[in-house]
Amino acid sequence: MGKAPRTVMIKGKMAGRSFQAESNSVPPTKGWPIECVASGVNAADAQKLRDHFDSVGVKTEVSNNGNPIYTDSKHRRKALKARGFVDKASYL
Repeated sequence: MGKAPRTVMIKGKMAGRSFQAESNSVPPTKGWPIECVASGVNAADAQKLRDHFDSVGVKTEVSNNGNPIYTDSKHRRKALKARGFVDKASYL
């Protein structure tokens, strides 16, 4: 860990650091929508997955190959939760 000061002088005034802001990650805004192969199903079960998303109220497009298409990170998290999945490698 570095030894950054807890306060800094900016234009003659003392300012404190925001440790919360420094620890928050920013979700990527580029690259969406994504077709997720990892959470996909067999192409023969694509319609079952579409029906499941409809039944739980999470509007999600599913490709003909059986892969869900997520529009952003919040949508991805909601769709995975609806299926009982948790991505422990993702940000909060």
